[in-house]
Amino acid sequence: MTSAPAMELRGVSVNFGSVKALQDINIKVYPGEVHCLLGDNGAGKSTLIKVLSGVHKPSSGEILVDGNPVVFRTPRDAQALGVATVFQDLGMIPMMSITRNFFLGREPTRSSLPFSRLDKERANSVARQAMADIGIDVRDPTQAVGTLSGGERQSVAIARAVHFGARVLILDEPTSALGVHQAAMVLKFIIEARMRGLAVIFISHNIHHAYPVGDTFTLLNRGRNRGTYAKSEISRDEVISIMSGGEDLKAVEAEIAGLLASIAERKATSPAA
Repeated sequence: MTSAPAMELRGVSVNFGSVKALQDINIKVYPGEVHCLLGDNGAGKSTLIKVLSGVHKPSSGEILVDGNPVVFRTPRDAQALGVATVFQDLGMIPMMSITRNFFLGREPTRSSLPFSRLDKERANSVARQAMADIGIDVRDPTQAVGTLSGGERQSVAIARAVHFGARVLILDEPTSALGVHQAAMVLKFIIEARMRGLAVIFISHNIHHAYPVGDTFTLLNRGRNRGTYAKSEISRDEVISIMSGGEDLKAVEAEIAGLLASIAERKATSPAA
């Protein structure tokens, strides 16, 4: 692992009026690492991914890329610095081909002055090879992307980000709503991206998918960082306990037990009806 993080957040907070969505978040993500950001619903994951991708500006704190402070005014600024985000909706058009979805406005062209036109043969070849480079076997790049499974569409989106120069790859719940086989396919491609030296930020609420591929885990709860751990420092069960607010749950269970005991005591001492 290199000494300089590919991307870093220092003391990042995000406020929406009086609502504190994120509070003093510190994260370092290194090249060749899968850094999992984990949290249950309402933990702040959605806000954090929008900060990382340039959708939201921090209310305070700073973002660094390759050790240099940056300000993302728009997602294009993040993309220009090699920060690519694959959102849950994938940004694909179902009726268009795999190749057209792969390029989406960046297609290779052939010129015959004064005109230029899409170089379909080259586009199909580049798309097929780019996906093969991270282990995706595309039968026919001209088929509609809507005919692919959810896992295959995720894989196309990952290959697209890698091909167009991503050095930091942010994945927003990439295995949600996928079956076991499709989820395993996507996790395989995440490992492929890590082996190519990318810094991968894997945002999820599913510890059972994240733990096998993760190197580092940052646990979010109610907009706060509850700790960052190497895999060797924390077990799967400990991650689950922190994510779910284990101490809060114990307090609730104790309160319920006390309430039930009080009800039972009142029944035992009250006159018979």
